[in-house]
Amino acid sequence: MTQDRPVPAPAVAGDGRNVRGPAGDPATEAFVAHRNLLFTVAYEMLGSAADAEDVLQETWLRWVEVAVDQVRDRRAYLVRITTRQALNRLRTLTRRKEAYVGPWLPEPLLTAPDVAEDVELAESVSMALLLVLETLSPTERAVFVLREVFDVGYEEIAAAVDKSPAAVRQIAHRARGHVRARRPRGVVPARTARAALEAFRHALDTGDPQGLLDVLAPDVVLVSDGGGVKQAALRPITGADKVARFLVGGVGKAPAALTLDPTVVNGSPALVVRLGGALDGILAFRVEGDRITGLYYVRNPEKLTRVAARTPLALR
Repeated sequence: MTQDRPVPAPAVAGDGRNVRGPAGDPATEAFVAHRNLLFTVAYEMLGSAADAEDVLQETWLRWVEVAVDQVRDRRAYLVRITTRQALNRLRTLTRRKEAYVGPWLPEPLLTAPDVAEDVELAESVSMALLLVLETLSPTERAVFVLREVFDVGYEEIAAAVDKSPAAVRQIAHRARGHVRARRPRGVVPARTARAALEAFRHALDTGDPQGLLDVLAPDVVLVSDGGGVKQAALRPITGADKVARFLVGGVGKAPAALTLDPTVVNGSPALVVRLGGALDGILAFRVEGDRITGLYYVRNPEKLTRVAARTPLALR
């Protein structure tokens, strides 16, 4: 089954929202014990905390119908249920995204600072990797997440995705190659990412285009997600000059005072953007070397509810 490495999960994990069993009940205890892991599996497959919570609710409803005392590996069984429910939800989300207005970004999640210090863990929930996973088929994504992130055995994955172990090995090999060709290279330490973010923040605060150009990679890409509700660029903006002009122009046209507050989102340094004191969005970054190569600005209000509630992810 999965290794006992830490996984990110809501600080309120196991708070009872998905659990209605009596105290001391084996089904309840098993679900609460593994809820953090189940949430993370679902979130990495879906890129949406709201949908991950729905998957956990569906997992719980199916779990209470199981004769728990006859389950040899409760953790494996729960992961199997969660994976199947997430696959069903993922196929629905894929159709929904086809009608989405403008670029789609994953729902940002506040993470505890110590998540950013664990480079492997931080990368597994990073915006950049989640976007790469969006290019996989639902089954490929499930296999990649279970195998590469959580080190689940091939036979257990096969049971979760209704494939043979041999087929799962082939899918895992194909997904691994696909992700390797597209994922960011040279993940940097948290302190390097924080330094780049601070230089970016200072340049934007002072309206210094050259300061932005100094910290942006020549081929930097900015992706903004308004979901058709908030104004956002309908296509990614590529190139340091274009991105710098877009950012400086946007700040200059802001209808109210704009503030940029440092935070940690999806395991990496990010900025909480407020207009007139009200939450406007989350600006996440991808840093390679000492330059920013990706900016992800989430403005869609439906994706900011967890940030507004200040519910951070923490290590299990």
